[in-house]
Amino acid sequence: MRRDRFIHTLIALGTAGAAPWARAAVSLKIMIPANPGGGWDSTGRALGKALQEAGVASGVTYENKGGAAGALGLAQFVNASKGDPHAMMVMGAVMLGGQITTKPAVQLSQATPLARLTSEYNVFVLPESSPLKTMRDVVEQLKKDPGSVKWGGGSRGSTEHIAAVMLAREVGVDPAKVNYVAFRGGGEAVAAILGGNVTVGGSGYSEFQQYIESGKMKAIAVTSPTRLKGLNIPTMKELGYNVEIGNWRGVYGAPGITPEQRKALTDMVVKATKTKAWAEALEKNKWTPALLAGKEFEEFVDHEFASLRAIMVKAGMV
Repeated sequence: MRRDRFIHTLIALGTAGAAPWARAAVSLKIMIPANPGGGWDSTGRALGKALQEAGVASGVTYENKGGAAGALGLAQFVNASKGDPHAMMVMGAVMLGGQITTKPAVQLSQATPLARLTSEYNVFVLPESSPLKTMRDVVEQLKKDPGSVKWGGGSRGSTEHIAAVMLAREVGVDPAKVNYVAFRGGGEAVAAILGGNVTVGGSGYSEFQQYIESGKMKAIAVTSPTRLKGLNIPTMKELGYNVEIGNWRGVYGAPGITPEQRKALTDMVVKATKTKAWAEALEKNKWTPALLAGKEFEEFVDHEFASLRAIMVKAGMV
């Protein structure tokens, strides 16, 4: 075979079957349906960095749109990105809880499931200046005067909100009396906790890590079944409270993309999770890798909707 024909054959074999737009790195857009500084924000930006390191994205732009458990960002994403094969949105358990409690006009089912990325449990913290020292101190005050305990965290329906309501039920307090203060992003919640504007703060460990390590916050309990690796934080269960609930985060594509475009985006995300940049983000933020892609992820979300709804109904939130 002539040399030029041989080279031409190799090139043809190497590119056969690839969608034209997927042959080279493309510029991607990531909607982050929360204000800067929180878990969705750090997840979206870590994913963007990993996509570029994986060589599947030539660049990534980010847009933050916080509010209503991600419903505002979701609505903007669905309405502005229809059919866009280069658009993604970060989401997670918090968005499902918000959809259950508020029933917004734009539903998550209108977008396209791609993959679950991480899981983590909620940690509850006290500000350094708090007269309370332990979760048992918080529970005693909650029993005496439920309204005096201000719980600060993500949007209403978030996993930390559900955990606070579950705890109230556990200790015989009317869940309707839980004084929960919702914030549009992790940065706002952190400021409120450090300023003593809420009694107890709740979120994923990664959002509070630097403040716990510096002593500005005291971690008093975690909602995991066992203690987090390398951390001396008691679980709610070992303290005697039957409260266990996990958080997870994932990514969706735009409405109206083709099955081929959906697979291409999913493959990009999976490839990004194999990079050094992503491994470093997992380690830094104490995230547990929980990759689940394609149809399995779609079925997981359906199951989570049903499971969260059952928990929230039992807790009197729905």
